[in-house]
Amino acid sequence: MLIAAMIERLGIIVTIAFIMTRIGFFRKLIDEKHQVKRFQTLLLIIIFGVFGIIGTYTGLIVNPLEDQYGKWQWSLQQEEAIANSRVIGVVAAGLLGGWKLGLGAGILAGGHRYFMGGFTALSCGISTIIAGLLAGWIGQREKRLKLISPKTAFFIGMLAEAIQMLVILLVSKPVEKAYYLVSDIGIPMIIANGIGTGIFILIIKSVVQEGEKIGAVQSQKALRIADNTVKYMRKGLNPSSAYYTCQILMREVQAVAVSITDRSHILAHVGSASDHHKHGAFIQTEATKKVIETGEVMVVEKKMIQCDRSDCPLGAAIMAPLLKEGQVVGTLKFYFKSEKDISSILIELVKGLSTLLSHQLELAEVDYHKELAKQSEIKALQAQVNPHFLFNTINVIVSLIRVDPNKARKLLLSLSHFIRQNLTGSTKPTSSLKEELGHVKAYLLIEEARFYDRLQIFYKIDETALHVQVPSITLQPLVENSIKHGMRNQLEGFYLEISISSSEEWVTISVQDNGAGIEEERLATLKQKPVKSETGTGIGLYNVNKRLEMMLGQDSGLHIQSTVNKGTSITFNVKR
Repeated sequence: MLIAAMIERLGIIVTIAFIMTRIGFFRKLIDEKHQVKRFQTLLLIIIFGVFGIIGTYTGLIVNPLEDQYGKWQWSLQQEEAIANSRVIGVVAAGLLGGWKLGLGAGILAGGHRYFMGGFTALSCGISTIIAGLLAGWIGQREKRLKLISPKTAFFIGMLAEAIQMLVILLVSKPVEKAYYLVSDIGIPMIIANGIGTGIFILIIKSVVQEGEKIGAVQSQKALRIADNTVKYMRKGLNPSSAYYTCQILMREVQAVAVSITDRSHILAHVGSASDHHKHGAFIQTEATKKVIETGEVMVVEKKMIQCDRSDCPLGAAIMAPLLKEGQVVGTLKFYFKSEKDISSILIELVKGLSTLLSHQLELAEVDYHKELAKQSEIKALQAQVNPHFLFNTINVIVSLIRVDPNKARKLLLSLSHFIRQNLTGSTKPTSSLKEELGHVKAYLLIEEARFYDRLQIFYKIDETALHVQVPSITLQPLVENSIKHGMRNQLEGFYLEISISSSEEWVTISVQDNGAGIEEERLATLKQKPVKSETGTGIGLYNVNKRLEMMLGQDSGLHIQSTVNKGTSITFNVKR
């Protein structure tokens, strides 16, 4: 049967389709992210056109009046026609490359068919060009909608062949012979070419999808590596971060060894040859120095590794630069037994990993500057507190110099202790609770001298908790805030209680008074932003809360409870 004979020839289609998927730029036809260049388009027109010509030559010669079939003839007699698979290449060109590629392949394959002769030469030439244009139009539309599929290709192939049969009936002479030909070969050719076109697209898509799967696997591997290495590389490029990163890379990449260097030394070498390629050694390899100098990836053979050990198992390497702020700061090197183990996929993976690790080093630099900014902010917040106390203290001492010199002397000593602790606290991030309590007592001696008839102070101190560290100058602003605002409208009977207690996990520090309290509206904003104050700077509680959260975490922030005219309690917790 004719249909069986034509389907038998689809093996040629399968072979050609597979070969075409090996052509790199051919794959770009079905990748909308890439643009095929003009000369590549011309080459593809020739490839698909030749594919159509092969389809013509592998067809069966048909004499409709004698019901005879022949094979592989280079020209046709006037009474002969050919049942072929020419339309498959042309339709595939249009589906994959659009109307230009379809038209070009159609002209090439159709022109060839015209010059072969036979009474259907003109009709077959015209219908081949129409098939290319039709498939190109449908292909562009379907590709935009991402709907190109073997099923679509099957129906388009059938449609193109059906159009050819119609053109033969309309154009070919004599009409009787054309009718006999179409009735004889029409249905077999429509079915066979539909199947062939579907198979062609199926093979191409399956190969490309396989490539996408490989890419997805590589992407997953890169993401996994990024997730595992970021906690080390964000600490900067040093022997420790390099060692742990190399260990992770050894598990993920099929290499015999992995090494990371800075600009002068080997920071880490994990895997084969680690007994003589040791961390801390100076870089000896000229190839490594060249990568540092040029910033380009290099693939080197055994001789270029320049190992002085004849039994060294390192036979080849991929070397890639590590960058920070556009400057090469080191190299990433993957070693293999031989150059045969290095594939293009591995080279691209190493390029990607060097870029990934370079970005992580950039993040390390960002983290470093962020920490500097954080420390600067802490210093600024601490420094803002200092002027808040000084003026009232000086005024008290001046008033006592003539009246009670001894007491003025004691207050000067307290002021000296207070200023010393304030300056010390501004130069270090943390202080012990013992130091903080000494700071507070120096401050309160001065305040007691001012308000001797109004102020009572109580201490409840767990001595075992005084070693715990807190941000410097934390407790004193809380006490100062209580006196300034709590005692504002009280002429007598104001008491202030400072408590330090502890549990197994936490130390709790609180400052409590029975003063004026804080309005609910004001209370809601105290920790969120500096609040305008008539009696002070208005930044004390805000500063303390921000420093506690920045240095100790959200759980150590201030807890404020207050009732108007009944007092205020300010508490924070620190882990032991």
